[in-house]
Amino acid sequence: MAYERPDVSPLDYQQCRYGQSKLLFRGPRRSLKKEYVAFIGGTETYGKFIEKPFVDQVEDALGIPCANFSAINAGVDAFVHDPSLTGLCNRAQATVVQVMGAQNMSNRFYTVHPRRNDRFLKASTLLKAIYPEVDFTEFSFTRHLLTTLKALSAQRFATIEMELRAAWVGRMESMLRQIAGHKILLWLKEPQPSAPSHANLGAEPLFVDGALVHRLAGAASEIIEIDIHGARGQLEGMCYAPMEQPAAAEMIGIAGHAQIAERMIKALH
Repeated sequence: MAYERPDVSPLDYQQCRYGQSKLLFRGPRRSLKKEYVAFIGGTETYGKFIEKPFVDQVEDALGIPCANFSAINAGVDAFVHDPSLTGLCNRAQATVVQVMGAQNMSNRFYTVHPRRNDRFLKASTLLKAIYPEVDFTEFSFTRHLLTTLKALSAQRFATIEMELRAAWVGRMESMLRQIAGHKILLWLKEPQPSAPSHANLGAEPLFVDGALVHRLAGAASEIIEIDIHGARGQLEGMCYAPMEQPAAAEMIGIAGHAQIAERMIKALH
């Protein structure tokens, strides 16, 4: 007798690699021998729990391959030091770069895993001096780390947020300038929480606002802003195992992906 495992996702992402990159991207693998559009991003562009994410919808509308160079929980660090991926983007007709949060990247205060950027590796001497009461061995993920630090002291945390914002701009600009051709910066905007608290780090993408995004105007061909307020938590039509429901509720639903696809099709035409 066969039993359905409640922890196994019903959706096969057909993960694949391109070129010499060590990152695992969402598949199936596209042919890059002729014209194609490249998409770089994190969980939203990857389309977790979505059978046909907006990248696939754009591909159907344009009639040319759209390579989804996105990884779950990826930050800028996953891409900026990947010369193989940069080379593939340089050959594309256009490259769409999702605005990712500033929390998942190495900086003066802490180091993250080079590919799984949401994984916290170690705190710097500077961060240990700012938070001497914290045992940093207790943390495995950046969000848990930052939420704890902000709850302990919003005043001390402001220094960390300032560093993350500055590092984000520099890293994003470096990545964009490495990519040749038409570059579209895709900013999926969400409103700030109505009741901010010490336990809340802010709106996604974390620590990134309009002033920061528009500082990259000189490095991108254009910036596309899409308000996705209310796009998360719409579970209808999403593919997830019962144990994945809480995670699925945090993701952009089918209607949100259709909204993003519509805007991107117009931009790429």
